[in-house]
Amino acid sequence: MNYQAPPPENKSNVMTIVAVAAIVASLGANLFLMYQVNNLKDEAAHSREVLQGEVDTLKESSTAISAAARKHMDELKDDLDTRSRQLAAQANQAKKEAVSYADEKSKVLESEQQKTQQQVGLVSSAVSEVSKKADTTAAKVENVNSDVSGVKQDLSATKTSLDQTKTDLNANIALLKKVQGDLGGTNSLVATNSSELAELKKLGERNYVEFTLKKQKDMSKVANISLKLEKVDQKKNKFTLNVMADDKLTEKKDRNINEPLQFYVSKALYEIVVNSVGKDTISGYLSSPKYQSR
Repeated sequence: MNYQAPPPENKSNVMTIVAVAAIVASLGANLFLMYQVNNLKDEAAHSREVLQGEVDTLKESSTAISAAARKHMDELKDDLDTRSRQLAAQANQAKKEAVSYADEKSKVLESEQQKTQQQVGLVSSAVSEVSKKADTTAAKVENVNSDVSGVKQDLSATKTSLDQTKTDLNANIALLKKVQGDLGGTNSLVATNSSELAELKKLGERNYVEFTLKKQKDMSKVANISLKLEKVDQKKNKFTLNVMADDKLTEKKDRNINEPLQFYVSKALYEIVVNSVGKDTISGYLSSPKYQSR
């Protein structure tokens, strides 16, 4: 029996099947690649959303920080402006007091000079009158010359006494302490006893009113203000004092003796200095400008 070759159509069917299988495999690979690409796109989109969220958060944080910084700068600027205005007001007040004091001293000096000129004029007139009568009586001239010499000696003694008084006054002023007030703006001469207070009064720059306060329910009138002693610590020389001035109540809490307690009345600087603390009592003085602006 002879072998016969398979018909050609069988080989063609095998090739077709192989081709179809290759196409199917290619399509599967493409579908798998498309699936991977889509996954990568989704992951990229998610990453962009996360990054955008973090960027937005950073922007919001930066905006909040900038706003807080601007607010702090504005607060510092407002505080600086307020302190500048306070210092300017205190400087203007000190200038007004200095000008008033200088004007007063100038008037006093001018008055003294006029009195001295009048006295010199009287003495000169007397000498001239005596000189006219010198031809008639030498004895009277002798007496007048003696009188003039006596006047010169009296004037010299008076000048010496005045110089000594000025020296003593300057020495006593040098002993006074200059202490910064509780408002922190100005330094003041403070008297710690009656002798030093007397020296302050001699300067003639301010008015001084002495007082003694007891711890009681009602306010006490001192000059043109009212005071009330709230608390006393005799061992520590401390006290708490309420001050009513210009319809405004101010508490001076836990203050020390010989400390200038400052406040303003009609734009004029007032000071209270307490020199001693007793059992439910304090003693001291109130200081106010002689001339106040209206």
